[in-house]
Amino acid sequence: MRVLHLDLDAFFASVEQRDKPSLRGKPVIVGGLGPRGVVSTASYEARVFGVRSAMSMSEARSRCPHAAYLSGRFGVYRVVSAVVMARLRTLSPVVEPLSLDEAFVDLAARDGGVPTSAAEVRALAAALRSTIVDETGVTASVGVAASKLMAKIASEQAKPDGLLVIEPGTELDLLHPLPIRALPGVGPATAARLTRFGVKTVGDLARITEPDLVDLLGEAHGRSVHRLSLARDDRPVSADRESKSVSVEDTFDRDLTDPALLVAIVARLAERVASRLVKAGLSGRTITLKTRLHDFTTLSRSATLPAPTDDVRVMSRVATRLLADVDTTGGVRLLGVGVSGLSDWVQDDLFVSDAAPAAPADDAGAAGAAGAAGAAGAAVDPAGQVEEVLHERRGWSPGMDVVHAEHGAGWVWGSGRGRVTVRFETAATPPGPVRTFAADDPELTPAPPPPIPTDPVPAA
Repeated sequence: MRVLHLDLDAFFASVEQRDKPSLRGKPVIVGGLGPRGVVSTASYEARVFGVRSAMSMSEARSRCPHAAYLSGRFGVYRVVSAVVMARLRTLSPVVEPLSLDEAFVDLAARDGGVPTSAAEVRALAAALRSTIVDETGVTASVGVAASKLMAKIASEQAKPDGLLVIEPGTELDLLHPLPIRALPGVGPATAARLTRFGVKTVGDLARITEPDLVDLLGEAHGRSVHRLSLARDDRPVSADRESKSVSVEDTFDRDLTDPALLVAIVARLAERVASRLVKAGLSGRTITLKTRLHDFTTLSRSATLPAPTDDVRVMSRVATRLLADVDTTGGVRLLGVGVSGLSDWVQDDLFVSDAAPAAPADDAGAAGAAGAAGAAGAAVDPAGQVEEVLHERRGWSPGMDVVHAEHGAGWVWGSGRGRVTVRFETAATPPGPVRTFAADDPELTPAPPPPIPTDPVPAA
């Protein structure tokens, strides 16, 4: 029982309920609020109505019209995540974050090694869950097992706000009755293919021979799925996973076709990525452009530099060149810019010139010559549309923190037609009153984002 998996329960929605007393015990849905928005997180009260992550926001509204729909406060979520991850590192130096709200912990790397009994493991995990609630106000589900596969499945089975320890030798008793989608690597397409052969549970899958699975799913996929169906998983917990890439993407409310606008948007996304790299003290070698076209075709183009950079001019120049290799005449639904191959050093000024990067490659294997779509800093924003398209002019977005000179701290309940409605309450108050102001009221201002603690938890 050396691997612990922690998953914060309905994380974004739970933080919102923590900080907004009037929403506690009520359905809360966090995500993109535009016509093409997607649910990021739904509270358990909303899940009762069938709302799930990755569902379109329009479907969520039809299923649960009475929920609170919030745009999200990622600065706050990052602060809570930093506290949780720091707490995990007091448990063991080897922590593998998977996202803001999820991580593996290698208990064998802790002082004293792996706990010697299931009772000791339960006590350790229970103390961890209690401490996280005390420090953050949100709950976590924890699974502990001999492998990453079973630890993650254990935490899923423990949700919400639970703990499950799988003792060695009992893995198949839990694993085999589960649906095949419980296994990593078994997505909708693979599940549909297996279902046609009468395979519905992991136990059904385990009864298929490895050669037959290889014939059905391919060499690597077939062998992997066969091993996992037997609870065989020797993947180590890797702390190196923490910084693999930095990326930003945005889905547009309408398909975009204006080449100048697309170039300007790519440049702005590159600025966001560069800003995150600089704040994290990182640089990267590979710049990737993600494009989702009007027909939902998703393309990825990338170019790799000789050495890492955090220079926004370089990133923007490379990303716009990659854009020139994509046929956007039919319209673009989504654009994203990412940087991978991360390092904690930069070779200054090496790439500030207009020298072309390495030849770009795409995810379909078709290389293309990237045209000079415009140097960084030269992308013109047609009619000032970039802020509008990227929702940077949202102003008073639902859920955002605000401060009023007279009434104090609160959050935006809603806005429109030159008015903004605010509920004045915080995590430390009872449900508060609601008041409406002019949208340009000089006494009402956005609250400053919270700082991310650099050392939020003392060493154990």
